[in-house]
Amino acid sequence: MIWPRQSVVSGTSFVGKRQPHDTGGQMQQQAVVFGEVLFDVFPDGSRVLGGAPFNVAWHLQGFGCQPLLLSRLGIDDSGEQVMDAMRQWGLATDGLQHDSRHPTGQVTVSLRDGQPEYEIVTDQAYDFIAAETALATLARIKMGLFYHGSLALRGAISRAAYEAICQHYSPRRCVDVNLRPPSTELNTARVLLQDAYWAKLNDIELAELAGSNGHADLKCSARTLYEKYSLQHLVLTCGEEGAMLLCREGWLEGIPVPVDEVTDTVGAGDAFSSVALLGILSSWSAKKTLACALEFASLICTVRGATINDRQQYQDCLQRWQARAEQ
Repeated sequence: MIWPRQSVVSGTSFVGKRQPHDTGGQMQQQAVVFGEVLFDVFPDGSRVLGGAPFNVAWHLQGFGCQPLLLSRLGIDDSGEQVMDAMRQWGLATDGLQHDSRHPTGQVTVSLRDGQPEYEIVTDQAYDFIAAETALATLARIKMGLFYHGSLALRGAISRAAYEAICQHYSPRRCVDVNLRPPSTELNTARVLLQDAYWAKLNDIELAELAGSNGHADLKCSARTLYEKYSLQHLVLTCGEEGAMLLCREGWLEGIPVPVDEVTDTVGAGDAFSSVALLGILSSWSAKKTLACALEFASLICTVRGATINDRQQYQDCLQRWQARAEQ
């Protein structure tokens, strides 16, 4: 089989401004992750399973959250490999739809002067997530939060499914802004920020959205976006400089946990997002969530790729974080 990529705080509480849809039972609230599952295909023919929503769902499962991943796969060998990997990890597969007309997603990776370039292939199965099927799946759970990026919303059909979910459930939306031209335009990202509970973006994406430059301008721009879209929390990741979180009490700043050796930074942002969602589900304070998210992002930088196949590493993190007093 093909495994996914081998590759996280007292004060303000991450308590939602909306209540999740109540199905009338006593079911545990679940994180619903919406979006792409895809393979990176390299010039030598090797393939790596990933996609930001898939990576986030993988980590949440590692932490014992049992998320529901809503996506769509082709009826092909790649789709079977995705299903196999998810079953091996214990991830629920009932949120996956199957498409006989469109292939399982892929990104073609090429090298130019030794540097990778990416072609995000269009008309992939995840562009055709069906609204009716997604709503029927969600009717069986109690949604605690709704995480999504912007790539899977480039297609009209998946976008309609996303909109149907938002209209029917009014979920706490956690938006991970992924500006990947031409798949995601600035105007699309701005629309997605409307009525969001939580938003995460990096310093480059913020500069593009706000037309700013420089550290001071970024903080000013982040404040403008935070107020314009009435966000509860805005997370700004800044690579090796760490991350900042803007909430009602003001700015919280965190630095990465030092590591002996960085293997690669692939998936560090997805790792950060997964622990931010864990903090929401666990009602951690914003300060604790930021610290733990940065710790886990640093851990991912010590392994090859975006995910970890060792369940013990997730348990070790949880034990450290649970023992950590609210700051």
